[in-house]
Amino acid sequence: MSRQNHRVSVRLLSIAIAAILASPVVLAQEAEDESDSSNATLETITVTAQRKEEDVQKVPISMTILDAEKLDVIGSGGDDIRVLSGRLPSLQIESSFGRLFPRFYIRGLGNTDFDLNASQPVSLIYDDIVQENPILKGFPMFDLDRIEMIRGPQGTLFGRNTPAGVLKFDSVRPNEVADGYGQLSYGTHGNTNFEGAVGGALGGDWSGRLSALYQRRDDWVDNTLNGEGDDLEGYREHAVRGQLLYAPSDDFEALFNLHLRSLDGTARLFRANIIQAGEGGLVPGFDRETISIDGANSQELDTWGGNARLRWDLDGFSVYSITGYETVDTLSRGDIDGGFGAVFAPPFGPGFIPFTAESADGMPDHSQFSQELRLESNTDADLQWQAGVYWFNEDISIDSFNYDTLSPGRPQNGYARQEQDNTAYAVFGSLEYAATDTLTLRGGLRYTHDEKDFVAFRTQSPLSFLGVGPIGPLYANPSDGDVSWDLSAAWALSDDWNVYSRVARGFRAPSIQGRLLFGDVVSVAESETVLSFEAGVKGNFWDNRGRFGASVFSYEVSDQQLTAVGGGANFNTLINADQTVGSGFELDAEAYLTDRLLVTAGFSYNDTEIQDAALAVQPCGGGCTVFDPAGPIAGTVLLNGNRLPNAPLKIANVTARYGIPMAEGELFFYTDWAYRDEVSFFLYDSAEFNGAALLEGGLRVGYNWNNDNYQLALFGRNITDEQELVGGIDFNNLTGFVNEPRIYGVEFTARY
Repeated sequence: MSRQNHRVSVRLLSIAIAAILASPVVLAQEAEDESDSSNATLETITVTAQRKEEDVQKVPISMTILDAEKLDVIGSGGDDIRVLSGRLPSLQIESSFGRLFPRFYIRGLGNTDFDLNASQPVSLIYDDIVQENPILKGFPMFDLDRIEMIRGPQGTLFGRNTPAGVLKFDSVRPNEVADGYGQLSYGTHGNTNFEGAVGGALGGDWSGRLSALYQRRDDWVDNTLNGEGDDLEGYREHAVRGQLLYAPSDDFEALFNLHLRSLDGTARLFRANIIQAGEGGLVPGFDRETISIDGANSQELDTWGGNARLRWDLDGFSVYSITGYETVDTLSRGDIDGGFGAVFAPPFGPGFIPFTAESADGMPDHSQFSQELRLESNTDADLQWQAGVYWFNEDISIDSFNYDTLSPGRPQNGYARQEQDNTAYAVFGSLEYAATDTLTLRGGLRYTHDEKDFVAFRTQSPLSFLGVGPIGPLYANPSDGDVSWDLSAAWALSDDWNVYSRVARGFRAPSIQGRLLFGDVVSVAESETVLSFEAGVKGNFWDNRGRFGASVFSYEVSDQQLTAVGGGANFNTLINADQTVGSGFELDAEAYLTDRLLVTAGFSYNDTEIQDAALAVQPCGGGCTVFDPAGPIAGTVLLNGNRLPNAPLKIANVTARYGIPMAEGELFFYTDWAYRDEVSFFLYDSAEFNGAALLEGGLRVGYNWNNDNYQLALFGRNITDEQELVGGIDFNNLTGFVNEPRIYGVEFTARY
């Protein structure tokens, strides 16, 4: 957007917030006088960041909790897991696959790799099962009890690739009380979302819960090459989760979970030459509702999995067994050049199209199996402990295709395959000691061994006209073992305030990149380790009407695994940076400013820097303006001193909810805003391939009645209709992709 338009958007934002907060005040004055005293208090939040239930204010870790109501609000428009980006301090999420494949960054640490075998330093734990493959990380959010974001290395108790942190999702568990809900919304572009659950006692010590999600959106982007009419950006998605809980006594329970997801829709839309050359930002006159591409665009996904979580309470300790299985089948195909034709096959456009690029990636075979056995003390002694073993195995096959867009029928002209077997095991333990009534010490240790057997080959090359042919099989067999650990201390300054400090070491095993469609080598990144320091304060104030948390941190990553994406050669390569450093702070706060007005706010500052004087990559091949100095090899640039990609310096969010009691219920107003600073999309710095600061807001006005069992609400997402670059493709032309459009609609919820 232009600076003038951005100023207009800021003014609109200011007016919107003022109107939202002023309107209920006027209505409240008309309804009844509000008492000067406040009786509203915040509920205690129980979390499992340390694998046991604790008050969040006493856990010596920087973390943020997202409750069910806030999740309902921000998900009103049918957005996928990327909607969490910027709504939790230090969290950035982006994707070049759309709904299929989210990429997470915490405190600036993440991975821009788009390969289906990419390793990420942020772990997603869904119902106690690690979702290792990036496709698994996109499982929808529905019927959740809470989301916990745990920042910093968590390698002691959560062992799969957690040097940056963990996102932990917990579904609502079955119980013997009959309950359920249904939620239906309809909005712009035919946005239809249904979410519901039903559960209760089944008899004979059994209870169950069945949860379901259905989401759809009509095509709303017109491909102008085939005449008028909307062609793209629609999707149909559904997911189901069934749970059975067997609890014959207080000393034993077994919770079984079966879940599936299916998606049929549009892959990410890449748009040719929408970036202003030499300065960045969207070109004047950009229209989000039109595109001109001559390639196919589609996305299909089917996943399912199950897990069994068992607990035995014995004399002095408890035993936990957690068994999980996940599998994926997916294929995503898109027009990567983002336009039509080519300079050698006119007509072509929009802008300069040097060559066509249409490809697909699929995962026809995938299976993940994990098993954890953990023992935990359950006494009142000053010394508490946990210990366990963990085993993980993943088998994966990836197909990469390329297509001749300009030939009739778009025949396949390239094929490559990757196969990998990954086995890892770990042993771990932790201690917690109440040294005094006010001082608690914690420490943990984990040894992890990881081994990968990888093979890749190419049977058909899209560059055959240059004499390039089949290659392989090429093999890689990296393995490594390392120790993760953490030490922390928490001091209770009073009944309401705690301070803590923590030092932790994390580890990520070697990674492999073997996309041979346009390359002839397999790259292997060595193990990375991170040493992190943080200190913080957490407390309650105003007689438990307010809650506050703040932390400062710094970290050093040795041999950080980075991905040189695209570039002039259009080839992904894994590299290790000698050292990366980061530092910053995070704030979380929420408070009842009055009985009726609840405000939450979050802010983070993350400063990152690559420190490696010799590290160089090939920059863009699409005509961008590169700021980095030339590297030792012709056509490369040096990265030393650059910030990490997709690592905004500042992230902020705020929500405000105002409720007005009425005779039969409550009228409420809810607004939420998320801001992220500018970001660079790639390792190198350029004028074009970066995203300007982005501010998106939502609004919800509704009415609750019948003891909050029913709700009718009007909602809007991205209400100022901001449009901004959120990613790019750099090997062909100035291709980019943009954020989600404005959505508004109506939603009805019924509970019993």
